[in-house]
Amino acid sequence: MTLAPSAPYPDALAPLRLPDDLRLSPEQFGAVCSANPEAVLELTPEGHLIHMTPTGGETGARNSRLLMRLLAWADSVGGWQVFDSSTGFLLPDGSVRSPDASLVDLERWRALTPEQRRGFPPLCPDLLVELASPSDEGPRGLTALRRKMASYQASGAELGWLLIPEQQAVEIWSGKASGEPLRREGASTLEGDERFPGLRLELAEIWEA
Repeated sequence: MTLAPSAPYPDALAPLRLPDDLRLSPEQFGAVCSANPEAVLELTPEGHLIHMTPTGGETGARNSRLLMRLLAWADSVGGWQVFDSSTGFLLPDGSVRSPDASLVDLERWRALTPEQRRGFPPLCPDLLVELASPSDEGPRGLTALRRKMASYQASGAELGWLLIPEQQAVEIWSGKASGEPLRREGASTLEGDERFPGLRLELAEIWEA
């Protein structure tokens, strides 16, 4: 993996190159992110870096629509903090993950110290959403995202939605269950459970974004 240094470098110098077997602690990972602010990175439980490539236009538009809907709901009911895809959360297994969109109970958020809020919040979101890319390759492919959803579930997430635009399908990962998610195909809406009353996504506008 190649990461560009944070400051311009002479033509004679190559970007920093990291070995594939490099293992970082969450603190070291934070230092790497600070030194490479333009890079989009995640950290696995084993301490390996994952380089998240920028999204395409369709995925970016869907993310924007999704975030807008979550924010509108959170503002209407109160008691929730909304986060976009640039936020990394430090999960109990030592990984640092960045859902495409997420909700955290406001009391949990306020219970963190100012330092914890400025860094990677050491908690798993209550609700999170991931959008799969058209290809199954890379960190945004369906296989990789299912592993992420399982880690969110194991880390205490109340509810997870994996949206698959190419198949117009949704996988619902419930914190009350373990193992395989509930898959819905051809559904026009997606609603939150009793923890998120009134939360509703019109899936057509997500697929068509």
